[in-house]
Amino acid sequence: MNQTFPNRPKSIALVATLLAAVATLPGAYAAEASDRAKSIAQKYLLADTHIDVPYRLHNHWEDVTGATEKGEFDAPRARAGGLDLPFMSIYTPASLEADGGAWQLANQLIDTVEAIVARAPETFVIVATPEQAIAAKEAGKIGLALGMENGSPLEGELANVKFFRDRGISYITLAHSLANHLSDSSYDEQRPNEGLSDFGREVVAEMNRLGVMVDVSHLSDKAFYDVLDVSSVPVIASHSSARHFTPGFERNMSDDMIRALAENGGLVMINFGSSFLTAEARNWYDTFNEARTAWSEGAGKDTGEDAARAYFNDYREQNPFPFASVEQTVAHFVHVIDLVGVDYVGIGSDYDGVGDSLPEGLKDVSTFPVLIDALLEKGYSEADIGKILGGNLLRVWGEILADVDA
Repeated sequence: MNQTFPNRPKSIALVATLLAAVATLPGAYAAEASDRAKSIAQKYLLADTHIDVPYRLHNHWEDVTGATEKGEFDAPRARAGGLDLPFMSIYTPASLEADGGAWQLANQLIDTVEAIVARAPETFVIVATPEQAIAAKEAGKIGLALGMENGSPLEGELANVKFFRDRGISYITLAHSLANHLSDSSYDEQRPNEGLSDFGREVVAEMNRLGVMVDVSHLSDKAFYDVLDVSSVPVIASHSSARHFTPGFERNMSDDMIRALAENGGLVMINFGSSFLTAEARNWYDTFNEARTAWSEGAGKDTGEDAARAYFNDYREQNPFPFASVEQTVAHFVHVIDLVGVDYVGIGSDYDGVGDSLPEGLKDVSTFPVLIDALLEKGYSEADIGKILGGNLLRVWGEILADVDA
């Protein structure tokens, strides 16, 4: 789950709601792609480390074991796109850090994933290791891994790292849109921890010990470097892109951070939200945020959710959103590869998490062959594309688990 307004945490929840409200069109199953690309998508294990299905269903239930009218993920579209290993995001809003309820909601969302598997055990299985993911593909099933987006559900208890690991959590994004008791956030102007908190450092060490991947997406730059200082194993950015294309957007990774992550042995998983991909889309959101703030401060105006949605829709009609292209999406993969090599990049689309802001041609999980065609056109070999699709993630995930205390 990603928001699109840096340094304006009070706007984030509303904007996410508005974006989700307009993301209601059914997915396009028949993405235009070559037979070769479709074959590669089916041949290699294809992983996506960030898909926000659980929270989507929490807000609007649909049975994703069959075709759905809304959202970007369901079983038929995953099959069509060759998606073998989607990480289901166990997302808890940053506001729950203060309001309470993060631990409960996280457990409810894990229950949701378990219910998906229970309804269609012939299609889905929960996986928590690379070996289980490979076995799921070999059995013709989609392996659902779990990633916790926001460390607030730990609620200050180190033992909760093991509790959630035992429930199937394979990575934890330490913070989200606001600073929490673990880490500062790239979206939050307040930096109370000056990076990682002391407890956050303990949590990173405990995650290393238990084989839970540390996810640095959403963290402030200082917190990112603190994680690298503490972690004894590779870390991942589960759904980030290259800041090179969005100057000043701290939520993305700078070139120096990408190099540091590669030196650590970790991975940058590219986010497909248009505002993560182009400065034009990034600037659209910044301009909208300024306009929305001015509108909401108008005397006597109704600024409730329905009124805000109507304002958003009217603004977007008057100011068409500049969707990124497939070419602009692939540029982020190319940039990381040119910086550090093909072994340090993968896919973290943020499907079902960025609302109606996905690139033209990559609107749902059925469209991964379109991405593969674009990578082929750039001259990458099938073997290297296999690394990008899932090989790199399996390698790093395996290295992290291999270091687990006996």
